[in-house]
Amino acid sequence: MIKESSKAPPLYPKTHLLAASGIAALLSLALLVFPSSDVEAKKTTLSLELESPAEQLTQDQDAVEAVQATNEPAASPFAQIENSAEEPQETAQAAPAPAPVIEEKKSPNHREVIVSKGDTLSTLFEKVGLPAASVHEVLASDKQAKQFSQLKRGQKLEFELSPDGQLSNLHSKVSDVESITLTKNDKGYVFNRITAKPTVRSAYAHGVINSSLSQSAARAGLSHSLTMDMASVFGYDVDFAQDIRQGDEFDVIYEQKVVNGKAAGNGPILSARFTNRGKTYTAVRYTNKQGNSSYYTADGNSMRKAFIRTPVDFARISSKFSMGRKHPILNKIRAHKGVDYAAPRGTPIKAAGDGKVLLAGRRGGYGNTVIIQHGNTYRTLYGHMQGFAKGVQTGSSVKQGQVIGYIGTTGLSTGPHLHYEFQVNGVHVDPLGQKVAMADPISKAERSRFLAQSQPLMARMEQEKSTKLASSKR
Repeated sequence: MIKESSKAPPLYPKTHLLAASGIAALLSLALLVFPSSDVEAKKTTLSLELESPAEQLTQDQDAVEAVQATNEPAASPFAQIENSAEEPQETAQAAPAPAPVIEEKKSPNHREVIVSKGDTLSTLFEKVGLPAASVHEVLASDKQAKQFSQLKRGQKLEFELSPDGQLSNLHSKVSDVESITLTKNDKGYVFNRITAKPTVRSAYAHGVINSSLSQSAARAGLSHSLTMDMASVFGYDVDFAQDIRQGDEFDVIYEQKVVNGKAAGNGPILSARFTNRGKTYTAVRYTNKQGNSSYYTADGNSMRKAFIRTPVDFARISSKFSMGRKHPILNKIRAHKGVDYAAPRGTPIKAAGDGKVLLAGRRGGYGNTVIIQHGNTYRTLYGHMQGFAKGVQTGSSVKQGQVIGYIGTTGLSTGPHLHYEFQVNGVHVDPLGQKVAMADPISKAERSRFLAQSQPLMARMEQEKSTKLASSKR
């Protein structure tokens, strides 16, 4: 209520008094329009500002005329004042809450921990308040439960505890497609693996080699495993140790696995094209009616030959075949009847072809050595190995491309490398110059079926490449 004084203070101009009188009249009018309880409820929100009296008086007079003309109380100045008082409340209601309403509400006994460097399953259990005995109980509950101890940095473990603080459920996502769970029941813990079934689609990659194949492939979006697969596919025709040149290029169509719109792994290469020193090689993966898969050229010749060109991927040739090389340790002229491939210690060494292992052991200056007999005509030797691959022993059989050992520096060796020899009917020949036979091409019975797959894949690579190059020029 505005109380009038008998004498207005000289500090207030006449316009202020006129404004106050107008507002008092409006208050009286409002009492006729609104119940007294409503006015009482709004009193605490009123804020009367008289800093611009002439302007305020004009607005009030316009409002009174509007009320008189329409006889609708909603047009009264109280509507304006009430709305201004309620706006902050509406804004507060519209503001986002600290936690989204749609977020699943976790139970009070839910705990989550992220694996950090140095964490073990025991330290993680301790963080959520579980005793060390719980760890042993979990790991002993099921053989597969030990997978919970194979932790990766950044991995999240979710715990559900019972009301008395005991572990009732343990869950972890180990990959984009796989998660593992342990759930406690009356008999102990039950292990469960959940694998999301990915959608398989084909993807395309194109690259030009500027420095190395691995770097160019990574820029093109190929994983390390796909890059190795591509080298393996073309390994019969291209020596990736010495043949790669700047400007060489490749195109690859491969299977890509997708879960929830995200790439979650790759399948095999479906088709590929590699241009090396101006010569182009093609490869298409084909599965015959018997279910056997192999790679063939686009016109149906086998990519698989009797021997691969090099037994070590991406190695550097440190010494070539020579009948008059000076031995670096013995310091005298001695025939070098093989090729040396320098590579980091532990680099895998592959069998150049199918065969039987004649020796997997020590042999004089060769150090750790594997000798493989390939049929009646060919024999290969691999020296200076650090060690042998599992299952490779004298008398065992090996397949082409199978890892048989690892680069080392045993025997008479100045550094880690592979000494590789190739014999034809007992005579040493230069493995880099040896011509090898082709394997069988696509059979006539399956040729039309093969071409029905090969031709669209080749056409797609050409189209994808043209589109990519055109978009890069824009």
